[in-house]
Amino acid sequence: MTANELKKNIADAKRASTSLLILTALERREVLLKLAELLERNSGRIIVLNQKDISIAKQNGKADSFIERLSLDKNKIIAMANATRAVAKQQDILFKTLEQRRRPNGLLIKKVRFPLGLVAMIYESRPNVTIDAFTLSFKSGNALLLKGGKEILFTNKILVRLIHEALATRHIDTNVVKNLSGLDKKFVIELMSNPSIDCLIPRGGKNLIDFVRKYARVPVIVTGASVVHTYVDSDANIESATRIILNAKMRRVSICNALDVVLLHRKVYAQMLRKLGPDLAEKRVQIRADRRSFDVLKKSRYPYLKHALAKDFDTEFLDYVLAIKVVNNFEEALQHISEHSLGHSEAIITRSKKHAEVFFRTIDAACLYLNTSTQFSDGGEFGMGGEIGISTQKLHARGPFSALELTTYKYLVKSDGAIRK
Repeated sequence: MTANELKKNIADAKRASTSLLILTALERREVLLKLAELLERNSGRIIVLNQKDISIAKQNGKADSFIERLSLDKNKIIAMANATRAVAKQQDILFKTLEQRRRPNGLLIKKVRFPLGLVAMIYESRPNVTIDAFTLSFKSGNALLLKGGKEILFTNKILVRLIHEALATRHIDTNVVKNLSGLDKKFVIELMSNPSIDCLIPRGGKNLIDFVRKYARVPVIVTGASVVHTYVDSDANIESATRIILNAKMRRVSICNALDVVLLHRKVYAQMLRKLGPDLAEKRVQIRADRRSFDVLKKSRYPYLKHALAKDFDTEFLDYVLAIKVVNNFEEALQHISEHSLGHSEAIITRSKKHAEVFFRTIDAACLYLNTSTQFSDGGEFGMGGEIGISTQKLHARGPFSALELTTYKYLVKSDGAIRK
């Protein structure tokens, strides 16, 4: 794609975005239900093309955790279809009056919800993002630019083709969704600087986030990058803490809410490590341990053990790797999290109501958990039907954000000829 072709694609999508403003709630619902049907009906074709992407990724030596993020199977496609249906059936949010007031001079002022306009997504190796992004953008009346990574080139082609097919059933301009997957990096900066884009959303690791922050010249919502902590307090229920940590780390290691760092109070660390060790070893989790935890794990002959380096406590692993640190008290745990968190998801395991309240009030992150796995940071789990991502910023959207956060508002003002004196 040339620079001029990129500009034309963006311009076409921007023009087409206005056509979404005249759709009814029923039409939006029917398109999404049709897409869910097409995903299930074409699951075999999707898997065949996804296998092409997987084959190339393996030839390029990509890690198993990367392959897991990239891979689709029938169950994952069914889950994508079900999430699309859930969003389709949600109450429509567009063009609702949020507030209204009548002024003494005769003005009737209404605050009404409207789409952002044209949303651009930049993401890496997760093909499910393609469907999530379209589903939520379309539900909220936005046109969409999809800049997936070259790693999902073949998968994205079929997914966008099915999206276009669903749009065509209602005679909707397919320019409202543009597939820019595999766009040359030299043009990505031009994409991020195009003034026709109303909102840019990067979804991926820290390197992608930093790149977008550096070069974007349009409004950005930052999602994804995380260093997730769970702190086990001195009075924690050891059995419950063990289950929570194992789930937070191992349910899916390749997602942004997977556990990266465990902080263990000095009174419980030895007992916790002895409980955690066998299950972590079974999954071949590499532990990067500070001095005290290393000594305990070495004595118990933990097979995948390394001394932690400073950088390990600032790393989003997205893999079977876990950093462990022993802290002397609750205050030291708070200080560590405050210094190393990227504001995504943080958890405390404690029986102390006071410690839980202080943790919730003082730790600055989008999602905070008490005696709960961090793997719940997800729009579907929060009852939103799906998510564009987990926003780690504070303005406009924070935490799992869905169709509602892809809208803004206008003030609509009318009278019988009022003029200002």
